[in-house]
Amino acid sequence: QHFLIKNLVNSHYINIILSHTTTHAADPVHLTEVCANTTFSPNSIYQSNLNSLLSSLSSNATQNLEFYNTTSGQNTPNPVYGLFLCRGDVTPQLCQECVAAAVKEVTKKCSREKVAVIWYDECMLRYSNRSFFSTVDEKPRFALLNTQNITEQDKFNKLLAKSMNETAAQASNAPIGAKKYGTKEVNISAFQTLYNLVQCTADLSRNDCSTCLQAAIKLLPWCCSGKQGGRVIFPSCSVRYELYPFYRMEIATLPPTPIHPPSYTGKKKISTATIIAIVVPIVALVLVILSFCFLTMRARKKSNAIKGENFKKSDQILNYQAASELPTVDSCLQFDFGTIEAATNKFSDDNKIGEGGFGKVYKGTLPSGQVIAVKRLGKSSGQGVEQFKNEVELQAKLQHKNLAGVLGFCLKGEEKILIYEFVPNRSLDNFIYDLKKQGQLDWAARYKIIGGIARGIQYLHKDSQLRIIHRDLKASSILLDADMNPKNLDFGIARILEVDQTQKNASRIVGT
Repeated sequence: QHFLIKNLVNSHYINIILSHTTTHAADPVHLTEVCANTTFSPNSIYQSNLNSLLSSLSSNATQNLEFYNTTSGQNTPNPVYGLFLCRGDVTPQLCQECVAAAVKEVTKKCSREKVAVIWYDECMLRYSNRSFFSTVDEKPRFALLNTQNITEQDKFNKLLAKSMNETAAQASNAPIGAKKYGTKEVNISAFQTLYNLVQCTADLSRNDCSTCLQAAIKLLPWCCSGKQGGRVIFPSCSVRYELYPFYRMEIATLPPTPIHPPSYTGKKKISTATIIAIVVPIVALVLVILSFCFLTMRARKKSNAIKGENFKKSDQILNYQAASELPTVDSCLQFDFGTIEAATNKFSDDNKIGEGGFGKVYKGTLPSGQVIAVKRLGKSSGQGVEQFKNEVELQAKLQHKNLAGVLGFCLKGEEKILIYEFVPNRSLDNFIYDLKKQGQLDWAARYKIIGGIARGIQYLHKDSQLRIIHRDLKASSILLDADMNPKNLDFGIARILEVDQTQKNASRIVGT
């Protein structure tokens, strides 16, 4: 944010021009990219169609378009579908530069993958071997946050939720093909403003855009609760808020306010009191604006530094999603032990929902209201902290609709804890070995569960970027969600513990 203060002495005017524009570096700001593991052969029809698609996206970005989708090789056996979306406030030149940079980078980073998406601060580009136009895709996704805390968090969170929902309603109300982009500024206090931005791809319907934005907004408390800035980005939409103007706005010019000099005749001098009355308000106004400018610049530096840290190669966390075989990137994998202890009521037996060879499982509730499953691993692991983190990161890369989603981990001393999504129907053995519940598993339900388990295992064995052999597949390792869809659990834990199981239901671990 730039402030230009101009004192026109001769005309006794003070012009204050607030130019709420985001300064952009010479190059677009790269965030991350995601490449699927399904590959195509060099010099294949698919590669030819992909090259044609990327060329079309680049050329159409020069036509001052903010959004463009197209299909290449539609009449061939291997069509490619792609689009680009520029942030609603960027200039046509910056949009063109961003799309060109995205094409160059994705060609280098995802040179043989059939499915890819790449994000910049100013644009997004994606392509796939399946048609995803006019479809809401919430994964792969990632989040960024400013680690600086906000004061009066409850009040701020309510204000954020209200303003975000209003901005989402504004953006999603645009018809198909129109820009689905919205911003909103809300005063937190006399010296602090909340800036919101939301955007959907232009091919979404009003309902689909609203659905996508609401899903992203619901994740803000999980990743960024009480923080001074945060964003959640999906392939189909994104939301962001900050305490400084990070997007371009219309230049707001305050009308000149004449300062009427006192009337006098002859050589009568202006009184000291009159001079003070004129000068003091001017000086005070200048100091207030300069102070706000300083605070804004400092907040931006902190947020930018955090963003940079979150995407250092050594700290980047990748999670993989099933339907499109694409990973997600989340910046909040590590949980505080106190948070997990409070969520499970200090690991009370009343919260225990399972126990097996790798440890006990507890139901927990985070401060945001999200219900989680907490697996407290055995303390006999000989692994170090960094190795444990690396192994959890590998697990987080393996997300599939038939795998229990790893939300994160917790470390304290010998405590090694995994946090999963919570599923209400617990594990399959609770139905198979319970005479009362067996009746709920008719053949159709069992067939559905069998197929889901097989798809999850096939993903681990064959389709994932990693190759994981489960080695502990049993009824207690299969969770069932509210719709009785199976989710394989405990895949990869053998690598995490790297020791013999010592509790009941134990068997020799030989690794993955």
